[in-house]
Amino acid sequence: MIYSDDIIEEVRARNDIVDVISGYVRLTRKGSSYFGLCPFHNEKSPSFSVSGSKQMFYCFGCGEGGNVFSFIMKYENYTFTEAVKMLADRSGIQLPEAAMSPDEKRQQDLKSKLYDINKEAAMFYYRMLKSEHGQRAYDYFKNKRMLSDETMTHFGLGASGTYKDELYRYMKTKGYSDELLKETGLFIYNEREVRDRFFNRAMFPIMNISNKVIGFGGRVMGEGEPKYLNSPETRIFDKSRNLFGLNLARSSRKKNLIICEGYMDVIAMHQAGFDQAVASLGTALTEGHAALMKRYTQDVLVCYDSDGAGTKAAIRAIGILRNAGLRTKVINMKPYKDPDEFIKTLGAEAFQERIDNAMNSFMFELSVLERDYELKDPDGKTAFLNEAAKKLVEFKDEVERNNYIEAVAANYFVNPESLSKLVARQAGNIGLIAAGKARHQTGSQEADAPDRSLTKSVSKEKDDGIKKSQRMLLTWLIEEPKLYKPVSKYIEPSDFTEELYYQVALMLFDQFEKDGLNPAKIISSFTDEESHKEVARLFNTELPENMDAKDKQKALDDIVRRVKENSIDTQSRNISDLVKLQELITQKSALNTMHISIN
Repeated sequence: MIYSDDIIEEVRARNDIVDVISGYVRLTRKGSSYFGLCPFHNEKSPSFSVSGSKQMFYCFGCGEGGNVFSFIMKYENYTFTEAVKMLADRSGIQLPEAAMSPDEKRQQDLKSKLYDINKEAAMFYYRMLKSEHGQRAYDYFKNKRMLSDETMTHFGLGASGTYKDELYRYMKTKGYSDELLKETGLFIYNEREVRDRFFNRAMFPIMNISNKVIGFGGRVMGEGEPKYLNSPETRIFDKSRNLFGLNLARSSRKKNLIICEGYMDVIAMHQAGFDQAVASLGTALTEGHAALMKRYTQDVLVCYDSDGAGTKAAIRAIGILRNAGLRTKVINMKPYKDPDEFIKTLGAEAFQERIDNAMNSFMFELSVLERDYELKDPDGKTAFLNEAAKKLVEFKDEVERNNYIEAVAANYFVNPESLSKLVARQAGNIGLIAAGKARHQTGSQEADAPDRSLTKSVSKEKDDGIKKSQRMLLTWLIEEPKLYKPVSKYIEPSDFTEELYYQVALMLFDQFEKDGLNPAKIISSFTDEESHKEVARLFNTELPENMDAKDKQKALDDIVRRVKENSIDTQSRNISDLVKLQELITQKSALNTMHISIN
């Protein structure tokens, strides 16, 4: 460990996991836990849970989990040391100087070298733009895109060489090894050759919020496919949690962010004075992008292309931004395709007017929806209002829902009371459909389940029942601490035959005997992200639900018996002492009459 256990526990304890994650994910309380959309994979229904009592998070969809350190490590792409430092700063704790572990030192050194290579590449591309070999890219920026030299320098724009290995040969003169260069994503290695990923392209360096170059985008000059090419994901480049231009936009005095589609849109807007513009990196907007924007603003203006594809992307983005708790409006670019074209034609003042008159995102969704209906026809208008009512049901807050009902009623000339009744009716219909699906799913599960007390598991991997039983027992112990005493009469840490499970059980049993239950502290005993995830899974295995006392008793007896039988069988395979072997056989026979009191 790089810091003492006491220091790490103090940092963890001073950073409530619900408060920290709420800064990244919109959470809603359900019972004793909080739920939201997972920032680590795309999902429509919240499966990401945060427990204040356990001080842990766990996603039942993708399996990511851990404590507050784990979350920061995963989300910010930090090492354990970096996560501790960030959270210490957040809570005002002064950390003592401490050395990194060898593994953390290797990770940090590798990242540092990747940053250095990317910086070197950015300088290479920038110098190329200013040379005769970059004339084509320079003309593209200057004459076609109407960018000033100052703007080119501000964004560090560049040009890749016209030969396929110019950057590679340059990097080799700097002494970088192929093993390291492979990690950058800047080069393509095959059996015959090594070539640059980017050549004959106008180059856009991509920077993180610390102004470090993490990747590149390139637009081909002349013929060639693809038209736009981006760096692949690397140890320092995650497309789903970085935004082009955010390193500059985060310092803007504007109170909102403008999300648009392309690099040139961002650059043109910044040049025109709209320095709050950002863009996703060649991918659709993600929950990670929304959470990132939420750290800097509560208001996001969507400024996507005005064509069909742009409208579709805007509708999708609105849902993601709304789920993240961001207030969203849509900028109308018509009759122009994008902000770059709009600003070149009408200027910055006209664009500011479009910002001032941006449409509420929900009303924008309805304006797109109404294109499919003939509103002058009574049947068409009725069908449209039914679809609008379904969307209004999605507003969970009553005041917010009623405000939108009034706005929709006024916009489409409908009696507000009639629309309110229609919304209530649609809510009832949706509830019946959901209940029917739930019954169908429950019926299917019961038909397929060979043993109802032990069949549920959050794991998507096909592991054996013994490992699942060990996970379930560990989860049950932290869910119901009173079970420790009766269970410990039969089970000890060595009965958990998986090495990680044994280490966790050892610490958990020690907590029960000494200073009390603290599962988040156990996770802090490990410094690597994968161990955090696996330990969190041990503490979040789904347990049998809706059982009476008798069924619950049987389920617990079955789990303990399986864990103990497996332990005895494992020991038996490694023992040649007949006396000891006979003892194990006797212990196994005694399990037939085992009974754990849960009262």
